[in-house]
Parts: sequence; C-alpha cells; structure tokens
Amino acid sequence: MAKASRRGTAARDREDDGMEFGASRTRRPRSGAGGRWWVGVGRAVLWAFIIVVIFNGIWFPLRGGFALPDTNEEPEQADTVTYPETAAAAFGLRFAEAYLDTADPEARLSDLAAFVPEGEAASLDVPPDSLTGENLTVVAVHVENDHNGVVVVRADVNGEPMRLDVPVYADGEALVVSGIPALLAAPSRADLPERSSSETDPEAEEQLTEVLSGFFEAYAGEPAHLERYVEPGVTIAPLPQNSLEFGELSEITVPTRASTGNDDVRQVAATVLWTVPASDGTEAGQITQKYLVTVVDSGSEWHVRDIQGAPRSFGG
Repeated sequence: MAKASRRGTAARDREDDGMEFGASRTRRPRSGAGGRWWVGVGRAVLWAFIIVVIFNGIWFPLRGGFALPDTNEEPEQADTVTYPETAAAAFGLRFAEAYLDTADPEARLSDLAAFVPEGEAASLDVPPDSLTGENLTVVAVHVENDHNGVVVVRADVNGEPMRLDVPVYADGEALVVSGIPALLAAPSRADLPERSSSETDPEAEEQLTEVLSGFFEAYAGEPAHLERYVEPGVTIAPLPQNSLEFGELSEITVPTRASTGNDDVRQVAATVLWTVPASDGTEAGQITQKYLVTVVDSGSEWHVRDIQGAPRSFGG
C-alpha cells in the first residue's frame, strides 16, 4: 500500500511540474468537430445551383430571341390554284360561238365535237334555228380547283341579253368542255347611288379654268406646248395628231380639300367638248368627254400631274 501511494504521489508531482513550465495539455477532439468542412462544401454547392438557375432563367429567353432561323427548313407555301383561266376563257368563248349557231345542225355538231369528249357532241343537239348568239364576251371564270372551272359568257341570245355558263376541265394545257352548258339570266344592271355633295373651291376653279384649257388644247393639237402645263419630272403622252380638236372646257369641279389631306394636290373633274375632224378635213361633229385631272399647286401656279377618265360622271 505504501508503494502504491508513492507512485500516485510521483505521478501527481510530474503533472504539476509540467503545468508550471507551460507545457500544453493534449485535448481529445470533440465529437463532430470535423463536420464543419462538409457544411462549407454544401453551402458552395447550393450557391452554385442558385446562380445556374438564375443565369438560365435570363439567358434562355434571350437566346430564343437572338437565334437565327433554320435555313434548312423550307418556308410554308400557300395553296395556289393552277387552273388556266385565260386559256379556259378563250376556249369557252369559242365553244359558245359554235353552240349558239344553230343555222346548220350538221356543221354545228361537227364543230362542237372538237370541244367535248368523244361521242358527246350528240348530247348538245338542239332544233335547227332555235338559238342565235351575238355580242359574245367572257365576263367571268369561276374556278373550283386546279382542274375544274366555269366560263361565264355574256351574249344576246335570240335578241335578249343572257349568259351561258360553260364548264371547262383542264389537264395541264389540255382543255375540254366537261358538261352541257346552261343558259341563265344576264348579270343585272346596277343602280348608281346619289353622289354625296362636297364643297368646292371657287378660287381654285377660276385659276384652273385657264390652266386646264391651255393643257387640253396642247394635249390634242400642240404637243410642243404640253410641257408648259405638266408638273416637272412627269411625262404625259399627247393624243395622236389630228384625232381631236379642243373645243372648250365646259365644266370643272375642284374640291375644297384633297382626299389625301394634302391641299396642294387636287383631283379635278373636267368636262371637255371636243371637235372630231372628218376625213375630208371638215368637222364631223362634237363629242363630250369626262376626265379626272390630278393637279399640283407649286406655290405660284398649277401643274398637271396625271389625267385619266372620270370613274363616275353619272348619278348627279
């Protein structure tokens, strides 16, 4: 027991001596102290994820706006009908001329055989002298698809205005009448509504009466002077020499305001009385014509920019 007591006392003495000379005491690591490194790594990964999400949220819409179109993709083409309207119109008109000529039944059927499928000409037979057709003209072509259409021919049938609808089938450039035609009433005549009244410009009318009288006189008989009345940079072809002689400017109407909102440009309705020369040099008579003349105010005088037929002169 005495030895054990001495060993314990010696051990305590060594511990006390070590503390007196500043020797550090070894500490046992606490449980979990090494986890701080993993916390730092986790925070770094989390921030990286957040930055990637934000970046993609901004960049992807911008990239879609900046992206160039794919040149390998073929553009969508609108559906187009390739029915040959012009050729079908001429074909249908020639057929109508033969169909409405019933003076010689045998010759008629022979002519019609060139327009219809083989063996179908007999289905177009009509009594002799039952139909006559004059003043034939194509007024419309109603296209159904690439192969089928109806040519509308206006004609005076037996002296009355009517129309003949001719079905025409097309296979490329080849054409054939595909059925028996049909006589219908001619297109009706439209009723013109009354024109709305508009304010006129008396001062401009007074100025333009002299200008347009000189213009029309040069337009018909003195083309060398035409440039004097035409807007600089504009070319207006004169009438053929000796075709008409200027009589008078019987009426003009100048609107107060231009339809375009530019009051320096006006469209003037002009009524001109022309003298028509006869072949022997005498006067054959006079005719009245209606024009729509576009004029421009340069600040000091008016010039003509364009001339065309009046779109509407009836209707009051």
